[in-house]
Amino acid sequence: MTKRPRLSFWQIWNMSFGFLGIQFGYALQNANVSRIFETLGANIDAIPILWIAAPVTGLIIQPIIGHMSDNTWGRLGRRRPFFLIGAILASAALIFMPNSPVLWGAAGMLWILDASINVSMEPFRAFVGDMLPSEQRTKGFAMQSFFIGTGAVIASALPYILTEWVGVANTAPEGQVPPSVKWSFYLGAIAFFGAVIWTVFKTKEYSPEELKSFEEAEQAEVREKTGTDSILKHEELPSNIFFKHSFIWLIVGLLLSFGVWYFNLDPKLYIVTVGIVVFGVIQLIVALLKKSGKNKGGLVVVINDLFNMPKTMGQLAVVQFFSWFALFAMWIYTTAGVTSHIYDMKISQGEFNQLKIEQERLTETAASSDFRFTVFEEELEKIEQHFAKGKTEVAVPLRMVNLFLREGAKAESSDEIRYENVYQIDESLFNRFIVILREYNTGANWVGICFATYNGFAAIMAFLLVIIAKYTSRKLTHSISLVAGGIGLVSIYFVTNPTMLLVSMLGVGLAWASILSMPYAILAGSLPSNKMGTYMGIFNFFIVIPQILAASILGFFVGTVFSGQAIYSLILGGAAMIIAAVSVMFVTDKDDIAAHS
Repeated sequence: MTKRPRLSFWQIWNMSFGFLGIQFGYALQNANVSRIFETLGANIDAIPILWIAAPVTGLIIQPIIGHMSDNTWGRLGRRRPFFLIGAILASAALIFMPNSPVLWGAAGMLWILDASINVSMEPFRAFVGDMLPSEQRTKGFAMQSFFIGTGAVIASALPYILTEWVGVANTAPEGQVPPSVKWSFYLGAIAFFGAVIWTVFKTKEYSPEELKSFEEAEQAEVREKTGTDSILKHEELPSNIFFKHSFIWLIVGLLLSFGVWYFNLDPKLYIVTVGIVVFGVIQLIVALLKKSGKNKGGLVVVINDLFNMPKTMGQLAVVQFFSWFALFAMWIYTTAGVTSHIYDMKISQGEFNQLKIEQERLTETAASSDFRFTVFEEELEKIEQHFAKGKTEVAVPLRMVNLFLREGAKAESSDEIRYENVYQIDESLFNRFIVILREYNTGANWVGICFATYNGFAAIMAFLLVIIAKYTSRKLTHSISLVAGGIGLVSIYFVTNPTMLLVSMLGVGLAWASILSMPYAILAGSLPSNKMGTYMGIFNFFIVIPQILAASILGFFVGTVFSGQAIYSLILGGAAMIIAAVSVMFVTDKDDIAAHS
C-alpha cells in the first residue's frame, strides 16, 4: 500500500484550470443577474425570490451529482464526464439568458444556468480529495481559489471593459438587456467551455482500486500517529430514526406555515416553512424505503449520510451557514445598495412634491387597476416614509424611473438612447429621471469592477493563505479572513466616493479566498474516498440553505424593515460573516491535529 503521490505544480494547475471557466459563469451571474431582473421590471424587494433558483438547484443537484460521480467509472474517469456535460449545458444557458424577453424567462434561465454550473462544479471539489494527498489539499483548493478569483476578475469587469474600452453600448431600448451585458455572457460561454475542456483532456484520474489502496495507507499512517482513524466509518441508520425525525420536521413546518398565514406575514416566508415540511416528507420516504429493505437508492444513501456526517462537517456547517448568508446578501444587493447609496439617484423634498402632484393627476386619469399606477404608489409611499424620518434626500428605485422613461425611449444609434416625455411630467423632473437612470447604469458597471477587485485580490491571496495556514492553523487563518470580510461589507455604508469601495472589496476578497479553500481543506481529511463526492454534495446543503433563507427574509427586511434601502442588507451580511469568524474556532481539524502530533 502506498499513499497518494504528490503532484507537481503544473499537474495541480491543469486539474484546477476548469474552475476558471466555471467562475466565468458564476461571476457573470452574480454581478449581472440582479441588473437583468431590474431591467426587465423586477421590484427591488422581489429580487431575492427570483434568485431562489440558484440555491434550490444546488440543494438538489449537488448531492445527486456527487453520489453519481462516486459510482461512475468510464473512459473519462469518474468526475470528468460531469465536468464536460455541465460545461456544454452552462455555455448554452449563458448565451440564451441575456436574450430573455420577459422577467419570468430570465428567472427560468437562471435556474437552468445554475443547474448546469452545479453539474460541473460539484465533482471539482471531490476531484481535489481524490487526486491529492492530505498535505497538498490546502494547496489544491487554493489553486481552485486562484482560478475562481482570476475568472471572476475578468468576467465581472467585462461589461465595464466592453463599454469603456471597446465602445459597446451600455444602454438599450425598453425591455432589452444592454449589448455590453449580452456580449459579456457570450464571451463567458466560450471561456466556460474552453477551460473545462482543458482539464478534461489534461488530467487523468485514479481508478477506484487505486483510491482504496491510497486511503488504507493514509489511514495506517494517521492511526500510527494519533491512535485513531480520521475517516468516518459508515453506519447504516435504522428506519425508526427517520420516522421520528420526519414527524418532528413535519409538525414544526406545518405550525410555522400556519403562523405565516394566520399573522399575514410576508408570503416569501413560505419558502422556509414549506421547505421544512418537504424535508420532513423526504425523511418519511427514506424511512419507508429503509423499512422495506431498499437501502441502496441515491435518496436513501444521501439522507443516511447526512445524518451520519462527521463531527467536523457538522461544526463547519455553522461556519458555512453564516458565511454564505453574508455572500448571498452581497451578491443580491450590492448593485442596488451601492447605486442608491453612493451614486446620484436621490431626489430632494421639492422633487418629491412634484411626484406627489403627478400622483394626484394620475389618480384622476389612470384606472385603479393600472399596474404602472400601482407600482408608482408603492414606491412613492416608501420614499415618503424616509422623508418623514427627516431625510433631506431619498434614493429613487429604478423601476419608478423606468415607469416614466421606458415608453418614450428611442434608439438614436447603437450607443445612444433618446427619451421622450410621453407622460408630460414636469420637464426638470423628467430630466432628473434620465440622470438617475444613467447614474444607475454607471454604478452597476462599477459594481462589476468592485466584484472584479475582490475576486482579483482573492486570487492573489489564495497562495498566501496557504503559507499563513502552514505556520498558524487553517482555523485561525479562516477566522481572520472572515473578520476582514465582515468589516469590508459593513464599511460600504460609510463610503461616499465610489473609488473607496475598492478598499472595502479587499476585505471581502480575503474572506472569499478563504471561504473557497479552508473549509474544504479541513473537511476533506475526515471523508472516505468512496463517498468524497456524496459528502461534498451534502456539504453544499450548508451553503444553499442560508441562501434560501436569505432569499426568503432579505426581501422582507429590505421592503419592510429597511423601507427599500438595500444598503442595510450589506451591513446585515457583514454581521453574519463576523459570527462565522467566531464559530470557526470551535471546529476540529483532524488533519491539523495529525500533522502536529
